Amino acid sequence: MAFALRRTRRFAVSLWVLVTAAFLMIHLIPGDPVRGALGLTAPVELIRERRAALGLDDPLWAQYLDFLRGLVTGDLGTSMVSDMPVAQTIGERLPETVKLALPAFALVLAAAIPAGLVMAVLTRGGRRRAGELAFTSAGVFLAAIPEFLLAVGLVYAFAVQLPWFPVAGRDELISYVLPVLALAIAPAAILARIVRVELLSVLGDDYIRTARAKRLTARVVYLRHALPNALTATLTVAGLTLTGMVVGTVLVENVFAWPGMGSTIVESILRKDYPMVQGVVLVYGAGVLLVNLLVDVLLAALDPRSAIKEG
Repeated sequence: MAFALRRTRRFAVSLWVLVTAAFLMIHLIPGDPVRGALGLTAPVELIRERRAALGLDDPLWAQYLDFLRGLVTGDLGTSMVSDMPVAQTIGERLPETVKLALPAFALVLAAAIPAGLVMAVLTRGGRRRAGELAFTSAGVFLAAIPEFLLAVGLVYAFAVQLPWFPVAGRDELISYVLPVLALAIAPAAILARIVRVELLSVLGDDYIRTARAKRLTARVVYLRHALPNALTATLTVAGLTLTGMVVGTVLVENVFAWPGMGSTIVESILRKDYPMVQGVVLVYGAGVLLVNLLVDVLLAALDPRSAIKEG
């Protein structure tokens, strides 16, 4: 509990820094953000009205207090382009991003953990060097490909050359296959290598030799004794992978014309819709911080030694 409280305090401080940085974003941009959003031909009266509506003519401390008050009440401001509440737009777009990120994360775990386990068992003790080299090389190659480039390659191969999947859209379940694969392939390759390395270090420990000496089955040795003790680093990387996937949707959604948060932030940046950019940055940043907090607490629950060591 003490460890969880320390992590919660750290989360609160990080969240405050994120909120302050998002607030200052609109003030650190050179020039007039309202003029940049409405264009050089916008009437002066319209510029003044928008600045007054956004509170940009108030003192900085007053704007900051209004910004914090809006966050507490769920008011993230109004879009400069659509005149719609930012919170409403995010509420409509965020579920679409989650529909991609969560299946992709589940696919990463379902593919990486068994692959890492099998390769660790097959290559332990320096056996099967060719298989180890092939597995490591393939992992490095796949991990080095950016998500958007992988998305373009999947579209070209399986939607243009081989018309098995739709190029864009989300009407049918089959339309999820390519974007989910584009998000999951690289993280799965990274995580599988980490699972293998962690398992190789665990398989040489004394309690594994004791389990084998008791003539336990291979399934019990690997799944009940080895794998749970190798998941500490794996869970840490998995948490970072989940947050990276949410951010990775920014470009993947644009490739597949997916109406989620990724396409929203790209459109907002291009249109200089700063209130919308602020809202999306806050949601992404808060999501990353929350996932890191949950992973830290989960690791402390699974392995109390980490919390005791820090204390």
